[in-house]
Amino acid sequence: MVTKTNPKITELITSLKEKSYQEEAAIWKDVARKLEKSTRRQAEVNLSKINRNTQKDDVVLVPGKVLSSGVLDHKVQIAALDFSLKAARKIDNAGGEILDISQLVEKNPKGTGVKIIQ
Repeated sequence: MVTKTNPKITELITSLKEKSYQEEAAIWKDVARKLEKSTRRQAEVNLSKINRNTQKDDVVLVPGKVLSSGVLDHKVQIAALDFSLKAARKIDNAGGEILDISQLVEKNPKGTGVKIIQ
């Protein structure tokens, strides 16, 4: 297992595991496992992939970074560890919402309707 040195990420992983047990929602444990991987193996997802795999008003979780390549032509909520500056602008311009993973967990503790894209 990889030891994370960023205290924010280790705290997020711990809280995701706790929420998974409290709410009996396996999705958060799965996301925690994905975040435990080494930084080199974390997801980097382009907006084009999100655009292809979602419809309007979907909720998406990226266990890594969202990059700006491609176009987003509909409104989605996206939660991720990090966003490139251009990706954040494109999401805003499409009417979408940018969330931190912990914000998504607070909004939707059961994790219903959340798509994981990596």
